[in-house]
Amino acid sequence: MQLRLLLFTDERLAHRSEIKRVQDYLERLRQETDFSLEIINIKDQPQLVELYRLVATPSLVKVFPEPLQVFAGSNILPDLERWWGQWLDTVAALRKQLGDRQLAEVERCDRRLAASQTEHSKEVMRLSDEIFQLQREKEALLKQIEFKDQILAMLAHDLRSPLTGTSIAIETLEILSKRPETEKTVGLRGQLYQQAKNQLQIMNRMITELLQESRQLLTKLDVKPQPMALSPLCQQITEQIQERFQRKSIQLVLDIPRDLPEVYGDRELIRQVIVNLLDNAIKYSPEGGLVRLVGLHRTLQQVQVSVIDTGHGIPEEEQEKIFEGHFRLKRDATQEGYGLGLAVCRQIIQAHQGRIWVDSTPGQGSEFHFTLPVSGDRQA
Repeated sequence: MQLRLLLFTDERLAHRSEIKRVQDYLERLRQETDFSLEIINIKDQPQLVELYRLVATPSLVKVFPEPLQVFAGSNILPDLERWWGQWLDTVAALRKQLGDRQLAEVERCDRRLAASQTEHSKEVMRLSDEIFQLQREKEALLKQIEFKDQILAMLAHDLRSPLTGTSIAIETLEILSKRPETEKTVGLRGQLYQQAKNQLQIMNRMITELLQESRQLLTKLDVKPQPMALSPLCQQITEQIQERFQRKSIQLVLDIPRDLPEVYGDRELIRQVIVNLLDNAIKYSPEGGLVRLVGLHRTLQQVQVSVIDTGHGIPEEEQEKIFEGHFRLKRDATQEGYGLGLAVCRQIIQAHQGRIWVDSTPGQGSEFHFTLPVSGDRQA
């Protein structure tokens, strides 16, 4: 019968010294007392992270004898020193009460129960992933239906004006055709033909642009995720578009830690999201402004990427609407396009089981954030 401990670790450089301190301390204790210690990398056993509801690494879990206890982070060594004696006393008391043979049977039962709980946790995680996937597909279908309705409404609204202009021109030409031809009517007829032609070209351009952007938004994304490092990707992107920042004298600051965990995503689609957010930052930042591209390890399972600008800012009541396919801010009235870029970004991030949102105050700039799953979690 032995005290049984699990030490959960990760591969982050920032945690290595703390993990080593805990391991060294446990090795010193092992010289005095025999106990079972299993070291587990969280990316290899995500179901155990879920089973024991761990929120930080390193974490030390005492699984036998009961009750279960979890120590995490910088508190591990102080808690271990405080509880170690009590744990040994509990083991000694159990051995005295039950005897070695009966106690060994208790320990075997405990291990079988732990194995059963682990398998149960794996199954729960698998079912949760399936349910999440089905819900996401349902939401995507509903959004596609909603967006198609929006496309029809937009076409009906936006085509009304050029159609009216064309109709007026044709009706006037019909009237002129019934009158005697004069130098004045010849000139007017030419102007009306040109007006009708211009209005038809406007309609053609509007339909072409809308169909192109909506096709991109409505097409099912072909996501091919794989483990990828964000730091070199962001470095490559910023080098490629640096000239555009220089044209407006905008300072671009890249802050992606080299020890940021790999994420699980489609490199080209993630590139599209980052480029789109940086494009917007350039467009709406003033001359001489500042744009920051930042990455951080948000949780054990997520990495967060942020694009922060010093532009006009976005009113709170419009911060969710900007991710809709048809919405345009008043400030964008003179900008070309239908403003579908952020809607595409949201579709891409949601396809990666992430989230995208904006924090902004008018006059103080905007912070666009999105999250991606850490590579180990999705592969497992």
